[in-house]
Amino acid sequence: MLRSLLLTLASTILLAAFPAVASARTLIHAGRLIDGRADSARTQVTVIVDGERIIGIADGYTAPGPGDTVIDLRSATLMPGLMDMHVHVTGEQSGQAGYAEGFYLEPADLALRATMYARRTLMAGFTTIRDCGAGKKLNLAMRDAIAKGWIVGPRIFAAGSVTTTGGHGDGTNGLIADLQERLAPSVLLANGPDEMRAAVRQRYKDGADFIKIAATGGVLSLARSGQAPLFTEEELKAVVQTARDYGMTVAAHAHGTEGMLRAVRAGVHSIEHGTYMTDEIFAAMKERGTWYVPTISAGRFVAEKARIDGYFPAVVRPKAAAIGPQIQDTFGRAYKAGVKIAFGTDQGVAPHGDNGKEFIYMTEAGMPAMETIKAATSSAAQVIGMEADLGTVENGKIADLVAVPGDPLADITAMTRVHFVMKGGVVQKHETAAAAPTRR
Repeated sequence: MLRSLLLTLASTILLAAFPAVASARTLIHAGRLIDGRADSARTQVTVIVDGERIIGIADGYTAPGPGDTVIDLRSATLMPGLMDMHVHVTGEQSGQAGYAEGFYLEPADLALRATMYARRTLMAGFTTIRDCGAGKKLNLAMRDAIAKGWIVGPRIFAAGSVTTTGGHGDGTNGLIADLQERLAPSVLLANGPDEMRAAVRQRYKDGADFIKIAATGGVLSLARSGQAPLFTEEELKAVVQTARDYGMTVAAHAHGTEGMLRAVRAGVHSIEHGTYMTDEIFAAMKERGTWYVPTISAGRFVAEKARIDGYFPAVVRPKAAAIGPQIQDTFGRAYKAGVKIAFGTDQGVAPHGDNGKEFIYMTEAGMPAMETIKAATSSAAQVIGMEADLGTVENGKIADLVAVPGDPLADITAMTRVHFVMKGGVVQKHETAAAAPTRR
């Protein structure tokens, strides 16, 4: 009893001598704040961060307390961390040479190279991405490595991919028969509703965050058609229902009209690319609340490269020339029609780190600058079901914050000059506003 009383007395004396000290905060003084929700920017604002969360937003420049850190962004515009809803972070298009990489690069080589792409993406201001597919489950490994702090990169929501025999993503397309028999495709191939259910369940077992399907042919695959529907309606329904059973959404790569319409009617969560959308598809997407992720950057990139003799394989070049130039126009029509739009680039086709150019292309097609930023923040957060934690600058949200020099509402090209990046309350990049953009 005496010993217990003495310990209590000692504790009381120590607490009196060393009172609790409030945790140090980070105060960000922003000249302008685009919060991802309002239709206009606020001026002269302080955003207060404690740990990984935003704990306060105040008008004016709040004076720091003992131990507080002040970040001066008074000449910049602060906004939520940007999100790209269509990235392939484990690779990058390099013309014909890239089609043979699997024969001379080990998965470890691809993963190590991808750390460079992940860092470039984060330094461009994209603190969260949706990776829409990779061979050997590399996107799942990258997601986990970043989450554990082993490498630097954006928060990743990783797809498990499913396609049909000969479909977009069947890596044995275009190979001689002997190799087709010997090599396993890098994505799961399934045919018929039962195989589709099994494939989705396997992707759930693998640890995928969502399902990515190729509802139509694609541009870069070694198959003739970029538009052919690849799934029957029964197969699509099996994929969507099974994914829902396991708490996953379905993103549908789609260029051609028929395959796209089937996918929307089956209940996919998003249409990626959407090149040959029609008024009927716009109406179906609006009725069902389907998201559109346009990827104008990829369209422009492949259209440009299609003009270079020998850059693409012969079977790819005409598809790139026909489909690539259409996506920006489709995006403009979809926006005017009132389709829900989330920002996406398909980087990995175009170079990683250039994601911000998509803002320019979106405004060229008629979307106001503020709407493009919302597409990459609050709208994107809804696509991945993270609106409670990400996408806006609000009390209690995760402190993913980026800044650009000047006012992007007056000059959208500022979105390609991100000079401040905070992810989860940790500063990843802080350069002077005048500094030229760098790749790291």
